[in-house]
Amino acid sequence: MAQAPQRRVQRRVVDGVLFLDKPVGLSSNRALQKARRLLNAAKGGHTGTLDPLASGLLPLTFGEATKFSQTLLDADKSYDATVLLGVTTTTADAEGEVLETLAVNVSDAEIEAALVRLRGEIDQVPPMYSALKHHGKALYEYARAGVDIPREPRRVTIHRFDLLSRNGDSLMVRVDCSKGTYVRTLASDLGAFLGCGAHLTALRRTKVGPFTLEASISLADFEALEADDRDARLAPVDALLVHLAVLQLDANQTRSFTHGQSAQGLSGAVGEMFRAYDGERFLGVGTLGDGGTLVPMRLVATGNQ
Repeated sequence: MAQAPQRRVQRRVVDGVLFLDKPVGLSSNRALQKARRLLNAAKGGHTGTLDPLASGLLPLTFGEATKFSQTLLDADKSYDATVLLGVTTTTADAEGEVLETLAVNVSDAEIEAALVRLRGEIDQVPPMYSALKHHGKALYEYARAGVDIPREPRRVTIHRFDLLSRNGDSLMVRVDCSKGTYVRTLASDLGAFLGCGAHLTALRRTKVGPFTLEASISLADFEALEADDRDARLAPVDALLVHLAVLQLDANQTRSFTHGQSAQGLSGAVGEMFRAYDGERFLGVGTLGDGGTLVPMRLVATGNQ
């Protein structure tokens, strides 16, 4: 007897932001899909990936909030990391194969001197085991096939690279950095400067832009909540836009703006992006032009708020 076809799950409209504490062992997309299933949300996205090896803050967006995911892609990030001196690997982290093991004979003062060299604006060569694309194909795919692709150095900013503690050859460090920074490359470069090699053994993201890990919830705790309590954990659609100034629109301005037309008669810094509101109702974001004209850039479906 033929089995009846499985019915497709009917997803619901969910709008908001979940500050998730991603566990080790899950890809960012897998963590997103688990959270999306728990919310039964029709649409979801994330704001920048964390490697499966890494844990920590991963803001997830749902529904109308996905329109603003790009906001955090350009934000600074903070990490606590563990670096093991004396061992280099193919991936510069614990997931790779060991390439070389060397004796470690470095002082704390030598470590500090090496850390200083890696602070500020530096040129960093992206690792082969990364999701960067070359001719439409991720670099890690070439790496797995044994093909090395020349990579141009990229300028990144390391605001902080501090030694928190040392246990033999294992270092606990704290990193504040700009977008595009690979912490495992920092670990590898640190080992190279010290002459003994090194690789990353643990990584935890503690901050993304203005958002900290303290406001997040683990996947296990989120799953343990009742459905209504899960919804209550979502921050509002405009949660990722706290860095933008606010403009209040009157009825006529709101009508124009929500229909994709410029709203007239507003004041503020020309060329800046603003959050637009009708009272407490978030309408979207726009850029202020000459003459007080607010040009809509991203609008939300206001009926879903």
